Order: sequence, then C-alpha cells, then structure tokens
Amino acid sequence: MKALFFDGNKAEYREDLPVPVREPHQSLIRVLLANVCSTDREILKGYRPGFKGVMGHEFVGEVIESGDASLVGRLVVGELNEGCGACLYCRTGREKHCLDRKVIGMSKDGCFAEYMTLATHLLHVVPDGLTPEKAVFAEPLAAALEITEQVKIDPSANAAVIGDGRLGFMCAQALALTGVDLTVIGHHADKLKMFEPYAKTRLAGEYTVASPYGEGRGYRELTADECFEYVVEASGAPGGFDLAMNIVRKMGTIILKSTYAGKKELDMSLIPVNEITVVGSRCGPFEPALRLLAEGKVSFPDVELYDLKDWRKAFGSKAFKAGFDFR
Repeated sequence: MKALFFDGNKAEYREDLPVPVREPHQSLIRVLLANVCSTDREILKGYRPGFKGVMGHEFVGEVIESGDASLVGRLVVGELNEGCGACLYCRTGREKHCLDRKVIGMSKDGCFAEYMTLATHLLHVVPDGLTPEKAVFAEPLAAALEITEQVKIDPSANAAVIGDGRLGFMCAQALALTGVDLTVIGHHADKLKMFEPYAKTRLAGEYTVASPYGEGRGYRELTADECFEYVVEASGAPGGFDLAMNIVRKMGTIILKSTYAGKKELDMSLIPVNEITVVGSRCGPFEPALRLLAEGKVSFPDVELYDLKDWRKAFGSKAFKAGFDFR
C-alpha cells in the first residue's frame, strides 16, 4: 500500500508497505482523508526521537474489519493514544498518559497510508450528514475543547489566544462558545482578519517596546486592565510563552497548547510570586467536537488536498490545513 514512512531521520513516500493486519481488539480502517498537523512537521525536526513508522494522526476513514460488527462500513474518526488498559492512568480515565501508550503516527503506524489499524474503543462514528471534509477536523477541534474541560472559564472575564495559525483559530472558536471576552494576538494582520467574527484582534508588536540601548525589543509593562485572566498559548513558538507571561494577570491562568521540539529558559520565580497557574493541554473530547461540527457551530476553511506522493508540497503548504485524499 501507499504510505508516508518516517525512518527515524527523514520521511519517504513508499508504495511497498503491506496492508496492516488487525489484532482482535483493533479495527482495520480504509483511510479517506488525513490532515497534516504541526506535530507532524515537528517529527521531522526530532520531536519524537526513536520513532519509525507511518506518520499522521488526523484522519477520517471507513471501517473495513472490526470485532464490533456494527462499525463495519461506518465512517469514523479516532483518538491518538492507546494505553495498556491495566495501569493506574488507564484505570482512572487518563489513558492518554499511560507510560506504555501507543500513539498513532508517533510511536505506532499512523494514518498517512491507505489503511491503518486502531484500537476499536478509540473510534468515534461520524454523525449522519457530516461530510468527511468536515469530520477530519474532529481531532484538532477536540484538542481545542480540552481547554474548557481543564479550566472553568468565567464568561464574565476576559481571555487571550496567542497565535494566529490553525491551532489558534480552533482554540478561539472553542473559547468563543463560552461567551468570554476574547482577544486573539498574532503577528500577521491578514491572518487576524479570519478571527474577527469570534474575537477582538491585536498585533503582537503592540505589546513590545524598543530597548533604549539598541538591544532589540522587550515587553512593555501592562496595567491590570490590559492583561487577561486566561491566556492560551497556541503560537507554536518558544516566544509565545514569554508573551503569555507578560499579558496574564496575577493569579491568572496560562494554558499551553503549543508542542514543538526545543527548550525554553524561564525565570521560575515569576510563577509563584505572581501566583500564576500554568496548565498543559493536549488531546480532548471527540464527541462534543463531532457534535459541534455536525451542528455547524464551528467552521473551518476547506482543506487543501494533495496526493500522498506530493507530501512535501502538503507539508510546506501555507493553507489553513493541508492533507491527503486517498479516495
């Protein structure tokens, strides 16, 4: 079968991989659409050292074989993390943090292939009437909805999303549903226009000031009214956390959504002194994501689709989302 395979150092398009054989607890899925995520790009930079296999984790597909006969022929999306089922994390509803978990496209074969296998309990049926082109957004939207699963958002407060890219757009739509006074901060005026139906927008440069010593730019001091109770860092860059620390109110909350290969220096005293809560946020709930997509309460630009052999173009695309069409 056709697949995009990561050999530990680089990705390569192949047509000689065998169709995977499902285990009893798994389903065999024919992939229809698969989207490229920023995490996939980070894998090429060393985000998952030691991983070798088929890349990709955002997909919609058709179940071909399954121990659950009711799923055969159904359109499905799927969660990323398969736990061992026996450890404390799995027994307490934290399967995605199982120390022995298998993660599609990161520690086990993923969805950038014509076929894939996935633990049946991780599958979610696509609602009738929801097209594959929209259902393929379920996984990243679920990740955005995890913010409101982890943090009780006071709708009478204010919040900021740092980042004017794909992740920021999904987080902004998720937060807009709470009624919170929302501002999106980014570097690109043209991208920020897309956020205007959901939030106020600001350029990141409005929060910086030139150094009088000619040493570049630093962050200007803000009043409490200029700061935010909740700050979602979704820029995908180390500098996003610096901005988050500058604009969050004392006793406020920073939610970290960015994942990137790199290290960050931080003055740790600022967190306890200002009593800042920092929340790491990753995968989220699929069922509400599918429901919101089916009901049209969130919407995203069309995916720019490529043939798998043109994966370099897809990875380099500047479109809101790029992906692969296996139909």
